[in-house]
Amino acid sequence: MLDMFYPNVCAGCGNNMITGEIVICLHCHINLPRTGFHSNQYNPVKNLFRGRLPIANASSFLYFRKSGLTQTLIHQLKYKGKKEIGEHLGNIFGTELKEENYFDEVDIILPIPLHKTKLMQRGYNQSDYVAAGLGISLEKCVYPEMISRKVITSTQTKKKRYERWENVEDIFVVNEPDEIYGKHVLIVDDIITTGATLESCAKIILDNGAAEVSVLSLGFAQ
Repeated sequence: MLDMFYPNVCAGCGNNMITGEIVICLHCHINLPRTGFHSNQYNPVKNLFRGRLPIANASSFLYFRKSGLTQTLIHQLKYKGKKEIGEHLGNIFGTELKEENYFDEVDIILPIPLHKTKLMQRGYNQSDYVAAGLGISLEKCVYPEMISRKVITSTQTKKKRYERWENVEDIFVVNEPDEIYGKHVLIVDDIITTGATLESCAKIILDNGAAEVSVLSLGFAQ
């Protein structure tokens, strides 16, 4: 009855959803621009870190294109309070990864943190919800507060490649090193562009005794 007054609309296309559809409609679900990186020998995400950092495994769920479906979904996740988008897409991706036994060897999942100032402004960290969805389907523990961002950085959006690397150098701290020592850690972010943020985080995790690090994102910028 409530749907007559407050229709359940798709986060992707804005159309009304039918019974059984969750967050996005079936049409948008089918048309999600999946990368399939985890199924291919050539993995663009892993190649971003080649020669820079020993990354065990890597993947991104969706291609991120200007004005595309992924941008629409991530924009709502980050700026419109639609936290359920992150958990839903993370769960879908985790289910697909689990079917191929990808990331099976991972021990714990850590979302990339926001600086406390930005967290207060936004009210939540979008990567926490992506990681939560992954944790459910991959059956792994998620630790949102294991890492902190000690420096507030300016937005990466309009920066050149070398500026992105400089902007995130030495900005993270591990709060509980004993909890990651000897473990295989999966780091989760919303979007990968150059990989600078993930590399900075992965480096500090390895420096604090993690055995291996893998990386994953919801979107992969093209």
